[in-house]
Amino acid sequence: MWRKLLFLPPIILAVLVAVWATGQRQPPVTEERVEDAANVRVIVARESEIVPRVSGFGSVEPGRTWKAVAQASGEIAYVNPQLKRGAILDEGTEIFRISPADYEIAVARAQANISRVEAQLAEMDANEANLRANLEIEQRALDIRERESDRRRRLAETGTVSANTLDQDQRESLAQQKRVQEIENTLSLLPSQRKALQEQKRLNELELRQAQLNLDRTTITLPFDARISEVSAEVSQFAQAGSTLATADSIATSEVEAQIPITEFAKLARAAALSEAESTPMTTTDIRQILERLGFSATIRLEADSISVTWPAEVSRLSDTIDLKTRTVGVIVSADNTWRTASAGRRPPLTKGLFVEVELRARPLEGQIVIPRSALHDGKVYLVGADDRLEIVPVETGLSQDGVVVVREGIEPGDRVVVTDLLPAMEGMLLRATRDEALETSLAEQGVVEEAGSNL
Repeated sequence: MWRKLLFLPPIILAVLVAVWATGQRQPPVTEERVEDAANVRVIVARESEIVPRVSGFGSVEPGRTWKAVAQASGEIAYVNPQLKRGAILDEGTEIFRISPADYEIAVARAQANISRVEAQLAEMDANEANLRANLEIEQRALDIRERESDRRRRLAETGTVSANTLDQDQRESLAQQKRVQEIENTLSLLPSQRKALQEQKRLNELELRQAQLNLDRTTITLPFDARISEVSAEVSQFAQAGSTLATADSIATSEVEAQIPITEFAKLARAAALSEAESTPMTTTDIRQILERLGFSATIRLEADSISVTWPAEVSRLSDTIDLKTRTVGVIVSADNTWRTASAGRRPPLTKGLFVEVELRARPLEGQIVIPRSALHDGKVYLVGADDRLEIVPVETGLSQDGVVVVREGIEPGDRVVVTDLLPAMEGMLLRATRDEALETSLAEQGVVEEAGSNL
């Protein structure tokens, strides 16, 4: 019986230990809950300058292309030995000479015709002088005859002179008048004859000028410094007037027709128009000078392997058509003297066919607040308020380019703009802001225009 009671002491001991442990336990400690702050990067909004810009691509073409067209027919007697594709020749270099024999004969013939007419004019002058001298003599003889006739008529009244004598005297007077009249008639015809000879001389002089012009056209020279792009004639080949013998490209000016998206170009034009001092109605002259009025400038850029080269350029004009397939507009820019500033291995010239990038810029916009495009959330911007709480404000935006956007309304200088994505973003949430100075510097550089040059 006593063996059955042996299990009681361990149970009693366990109960006592449990009671003692319960008495020793401390009540739970109540801690105050602390709100977690989200770490964000911010930039301080400030007014700065931004240069509106847009880029496009196109191929280089020469500013001027000249074709050596034969203006005189004949056999080609000379071709410049340096006249090869790709050769660069100076202005005034003789490149072709057509045989001048036929044209030298034409010049000599025209000169002979002029000399013949001049001789005829000289002979006419001498004849006129002789005729006038003869006229004076015959006129004096006529005067004497008329006085003699008057005396005989008076004698005939007294019966001293017979009637037959008077008739004979009258016939002689009429004959003398006829001789005078014939000389006067001949003299009256001389002015028209002289005029005809003078007109013939002028015609011969024109023929001489034409022959001399054709003779000069047998020599073909370059009108400017040029690079030869095509040669299609050889020595002893017959050149027909109007045929093209060679084609040359000017090296003074290079042009690029850059294809710019219509929407991007429209934004650039609007930004440029906003920078004008005042807006006035556009006249026909303004339309022709719209690019100059908007103050566009341009830079041509070439990126090839490790070479980066830029050239300053001038916006010349817009293309005559818009490409509806690509929805782009062609903007033609020109750069001068790229061949003269070229450096072997470092700075190539703008060669025809080179594919390059063109950057168009408008006048700088001053006093603009610029933020990263990523800081814009459906037309709203996150700000860090004075109590480090999140404020979500709607904004009105303007120009957008290169990952940045201009804020016209909704942000004031000095506001702290959140540039970190917040998921979720709740109005009034606590923030721990860290200023991103590197990003601020990058935004400020949006207004810097790089000088055109080369970087290797």
